[in-house]
Amino acid sequence: MLIKLEDVSYVYSAKTAYEQRALDHVDLEIPQGQFVGVIGHTGSGKSTLIQHFNGLMKPAEGRVLCDEEDIWAEGYDRHALRFKVGLVFQYPEHQLFEMDVLTDVCFGPKNQGLTEEEALRKARRSLAHCGVPEELYGKSPFELSGGQKRRAAIAGVLAMDPEVLILDEPTAGLDPKGRRDIFEQIASLQKKRNLTIILVSHSMEDVAKYADRLIVMNHGIKQYDGTPREVFRHYKELEKIGLAAPQITYVMNDLKRKGLDVDTDILTVEEARDAILEALRKAGKGTKRPGDPERGQK
Repeated sequence: MLIKLEDVSYVYSAKTAYEQRALDHVDLEIPQGQFVGVIGHTGSGKSTLIQHFNGLMKPAEGRVLCDEEDIWAEGYDRHALRFKVGLVFQYPEHQLFEMDVLTDVCFGPKNQGLTEEEALRKARRSLAHCGVPEELYGKSPFELSGGQKRRAAIAGVLAMDPEVLILDEPTAGLDPKGRRDIFEQIASLQKKRNLTIILVSHSMEDVAKYADRLIVMNHGIKQYDGTPREVFRHYKELEKIGLAAPQITYVMNDLKRKGLDVDTDILTVEEARDAILEALRKAGKGTKRPGDPERGQK
């Protein structure tokens, strides 16, 4: 599914003293299969933007198109669209409400008109894909840990076989291991199902590692749109709008300023390690590993 926004604006409390322009003439296009990160400071328009993708919000100006069809045209089936474009909110456990996990995940497929048997098949498949062990299927969602609740909530959306999965801060409040596990599962799901993933996150390390493309929102305007490497080259400009680059970006730029010939576009620790070792080798400084004899010694 191709999602396209053409000159989209959205205004809260229009024509009142509290009027606020949350989106300001935004143009963008998201093709099927991309992993897109959406970043921006609080109030930048991120959440407003993603709620336009499946028709939860209607633009004040401009058009939202899915596969070249205007989703606000007369007769367009937005109910069906929301099965194709699934949205997992910031605290997805608030989307859990049934007596047990399996029943909860069956809710979406049943709402699509599927039989009990088909809904169960899809629910079990999605729970397995999300890494929820079978022994949890009969438990109340509220007995699960934070990470397990997130996985169950994501499985509930995936059971409807969406083409696009939108995740609004899906790891908020989780510890580092829980956050890493969720992101690894999402990245795996994207490859298995050729999903379009649209991820809103405050973690620059996470979007740098997983996203193919970053969209930076600032006061309702799309300020940057490119690969993580392209966007984080503007780390000083990002700081001015309340954002930062991954920590490794600062490390590599500091090393460059101190004379080490390294690539400042590097975004992961693994890449940085290899680049630093290579730069030291080229500089003739070499590297000494623990236990190696000093030069000139045997």
